[in-house]
Amino acid sequence: MSGIRLENVSKQFPGFTALQPTNLAVEEGEFLVFVGPSGCGKSTCLRLIAGLEDVSSGKIYLGERDVTWLEPKHRQVAMVFQNYALYPHFTVQGNLEYPLNIMGLSKIDKAKRVAQVADLLEIGPLLGRRPSQLSGGQRQRVAIGRALVRDPQVFLFDEPLSNLDARLREQMRLELARLQAQVKKTSIYVTHDQHEAMTLGDRLAVMRQGHILEVGAPLELYRNPQCLFTAQFLGQPTINQWLGRVEGGNFTAPGLACPAPLNQGEGITLAIRPEDLQVTAPGGLRLETHIERVETLGRESHLTLNASGVSLQWVTTQTHLKPGQPLQLFAAPEKLLWFDDQGKRV
Repeated sequence: MSGIRLENVSKQFPGFTALQPTNLAVEEGEFLVFVGPSGCGKSTCLRLIAGLEDVSSGKIYLGERDVTWLEPKHRQVAMVFQNYALYPHFTVQGNLEYPLNIMGLSKIDKAKRVAQVADLLEIGPLLGRRPSQLSGGQRQRVAIGRALVRDPQVFLFDEPLSNLDARLREQMRLELARLQAQVKKTSIYVTHDQHEAMTLGDRLAVMRQGHILEVGAPLELYRNPQCLFTAQFLGQPTINQWLGRVEGGNFTAPGLACPAPLNQGEGITLAIRPEDLQVTAPGGLRLETHIERVETLGRESHLTLNASGVSLQWVTTQTHLKPGQPLQLFAAPEKLLWFDDQGKRV
């Protein structure tokens, strides 16, 4: 196995910069997830590592090897695509054997590798079928198997679950987590789905407009984001926020006033996670609200609230609340997140 290192890597297309100069290190055996909105540069970065696109600047290393200008077939990288990319006229076994044929393996070695991968992914009974005879989840298993059978140094996943329905996506997330725990390959996974990112990644790289904004463990980025975009993008329901000003150590915004950790400033954003609002008074933020909507989701409820014209989200285990009901909520000072006018954490 080997890690991945990007040094000042960028990609320009005519009239458009898809990836700004980027430095990144992925540790050996790590599962890193690129997460961000469509068009932010996630897939471009992945294709540069795979060698499917040429860099405009910088260098790419796999382990200690400089692979910047190596052809894809020489990089020891396997990529799993969104659309499966299976050969329709081959059986599952034929699809799994295809990369091994290119590698020139013997018949015995090919049979051994295919059997190992089929057992690992539990697709042995499917070896004689063609892709048209498989479900979406089965096709994705075969696509992963075709990458795995090559025994690459690095796995690259480009939104591999986006074509599956919700139940299959959940099942395949579990399968991918299990697979990673077993094979321990260095992997980069691209998604715009923050739920996938939070549940799969050892670390997340949050991207926007061709930039990697910050990299860290999922819960660390969720609880302690260093930029406002990360706070907004991660979490469902989305984070509550107020835009206001600080003067004399007090923050003021429409319908809200509370102490702030800085003396003064314009364009200051106060943010708080929906689950960090509570009905007891911890000595920090206090809100007078009324309930607009209640969505009961089994063991918890998601509420939409109105606080002086500001729409808020609240997650609670209380199930007796009704629309129109007035509600007073509080938040502890340590739960409040502050960002300056550039979106950087205060």
